[in-house]
Amino acid sequence: MDAVRVALLREVLAGTEWPAATRRFAGTLRSSVVPHGGGLLLVGTEVYEPWHLAAHLVDESAWSGLPELTPTLVRHRVEPGAPAHLAVGLGRIEAAGRGETLLVVVPESPGEGLLERVHDARRAGVTVLSLDNGDPEVRGLAHEALSVAGDDVDLDTVQHLVSAAAGENGAPVRRGRRHFRDRLSRLADQLTAPPPPRW
Repeated sequence: MDAVRVALLREVLAGTEWPAATRRFAGTLRSSVVPHGGGLLLVGTEVYEPWHLAAHLVDESAWSGLPELTPTLVRHRVEPGAPAHLAVGLGRIEAAGRGETLLVVVPESPGEGLLERVHDARRAGVTVLSLDNGDPEVRGLAHEALSVAGDDVDLDTVQHLVSAAAGENGAPVRRGRRHFRDRLSRLADQLTAPPPPRW
């Protein structure tokens, strides 16, 4: 999702908790991975794999100059002969340790197997973050959680806002693309902002 669409989405959601909540969650994500040089693992459920979020984080990583935001997508089922970036199974969570971050995206019940792995990873020193449906077990395992349980937004929308904010809030980088993206984002905010009140 480009900067203009994100700005429009934020305008639509102005007055709700979502712009601030997603920025806060993105800040936690960024502060968890950047000091450690990366180590971001991304996992969903057996039914839902967060492909879309993975792709957006890869894009934001490139645009913001923060390679630490590039996630490793962990899959419940790996097909034989899958390319390397699609061949990381649940064993990767079991091997995770201190300094790594596990982002769990669970729009429905995560299942006991995933919960056990997340619990073990947390005990091994992994920082656990979750985008969830309000499941108390998932929230209980997460160091930071953002729940999407109401009717005002869906999980896909929240993932767009989180990934965009993670890249926007990155440390300044002396690269042309970063400066262009900042200008574009500011321009989009200005163009979509309501006119000042006339008193």
